[in-house]
Amino acid sequence: MTETFRVAIPALRKWFGRRLPNPADIDDAVQDVWIRAHSHLASGHVISAQAYLFQTAQSVLQDRARRASTRQQAFHETLEDHHHPVEGITPDRVLLGKDEVARIAGRLAELPERRRDIFILHRFEGMSYGEIAKAHAISVSAVEKHIMKALRFLMEDRP
Repeated sequence: MTETFRVAIPALRKWFGRRLPNPADIDDAVQDVWIRAHSHLASGHVISAQAYLFQTAQSVLQDRARRASTRQQAFHETLEDHHHPVEGITPDRVLLGKDEVARIAGRLAELPERRRDIFILHRFEGMSYGEIAKAHAISVSAVEKHIMKALRFLMEDRP
């Protein structure tokens, strides 16, 4: 790190601190300035290192704003607990889960045997459509149709 840059770090941090909404981004922005400017500063062709660093900082700020706009960053949600609460495991939820498993198991038993076997091989045994097709001597398309029909049947609301 050149001495010029080392001396400018506090001023750059302060400058970015006034312009970036998230304080956690300040160090990243300063590092971006260093990455862009270090070879030019070392070359000796820069007349005013301080001015060059702050011009580079302005460029970094503009690029970050452009990137945030393109990615519509203002509409992103953070992965914090208060935004995405996790439901606790309660006796009610356990009972509902057991009921749902029993319902699905009963519905699986109602499927035609071949369709049930194909569905179980794919969903529970992890076999690919190609492997199932070969094992049952049918086409991959037929396997896809069996899986779709089984899913439709299992998703139906029936008492």
